[in-house]
Amino acid sequence: MRKISWIFALLLIVSCKKEKVDYVTLKGTIKTPNLEKITIGNRTYSKEIIIQKDGTFSDTLKVTDGIHLISNGKDRTTLYLKNGYNLNLKFKGEKFSEGVSFEGVGSETNTFLDNKRSFYLSEMGNPKTYFELEKEAYEAKVIEAKTTLQDLRDKAINLDSVIRSMDSRNDKSFFNYIAANYETNHKNLVRFAKGKKSPVFKNYENFKGGTTSLSDLKGKYVYIDVWATWCAPCKAEIPYLKDLEKEFHGKNIEFVSISVDKSNAHENWEKMVKTKNLKGIQLYADNNFDSDFIVEYGINSIPRFILIDPEGNIIDSNADRPSNPKLKELLIELGI
Repeated sequence: MRKISWIFALLLIVSCKKEKVDYVTLKGTIKTPNLEKITIGNRTYSKEIIIQKDGTFSDTLKVTDGIHLISNGKDRTTLYLKNGYNLNLKFKGEKFSEGVSFEGVGSETNTFLDNKRSFYLSEMGNPKTYFELEKEAYEAKVIEAKTTLQDLRDKAINLDSVIRSMDSRNDKSFFNYIAANYETNHKNLVRFAKGKKSPVFKNYENFKGGTTSLSDLKGKYVYIDVWATWCAPCKAEIPYLKDLEKEFHGKNIEFVSISVDKSNAHENWEKMVKTKNLKGIQLYADNNFDSDFIVEYGINSIPRFILIDPEGNIIDSNADRPSNPKLKELLIELGI
């Protein structure tokens, strides 16, 4: 009898053991008005989730563990999803990029990711913030940034090990990049400080015919995009640049794209300008990366953006990308 009771108790324990959940439960509240659906996905997975009229949503997803995008068109933010997570998302503003607060299983890892996203969108995540500083202030700023990031890691006690490892590598790459490029970029920022006369380009081939020089644009603000047809990050900025050009079209600013493709890629350049319906002034540098204008600005990586005032003076020799909302804010602030 005692043996039977023991077996019964064992069976009871086994039957009460928590069943492993092989899916993600996702729910939340969105502040974006009139939004009907959002998309969750990565390179191998995509699912649309319907948004109710009150802004709430709820669904289950069977995923491969990893980083996913939650998006509404171009407005997006990242999530780390893992089967077994049960997350409640509360968006902080109407735009996804304004951040999300999380509750439930998986919230600590995702809160950490949102905090890291905020860091890298802030001035402390912008290499130019460090390059502008003199040596002593630069070193102090690096220490401050590393301390801030370490505090975020220390607070995320139960951070997923995959994210912890990936995050450590990313931060190391960020600070290695700053250390390796500080001297050159600091000199360039001093040399090309705001208010100094900009180097000029002369007689660059214009896609629409003839040639164009910087002097032809005197009297207007000039936003220059240095790019190439083979550059993936350059091409990723194209939709944002087109939107910006459309919004400021007819105002006192010219959007100039300068291709540094080699001569044997000239046909590729023409084809891309035509098929992508690229706007603004599309120019072809006279000698790719060895063009005088490119060399004088010390440009050795692209995309690179430069903002010049109507008198040909530098406003920003390493301006924000079109995808960064701060650029539009600056153009409005300038009264364009």
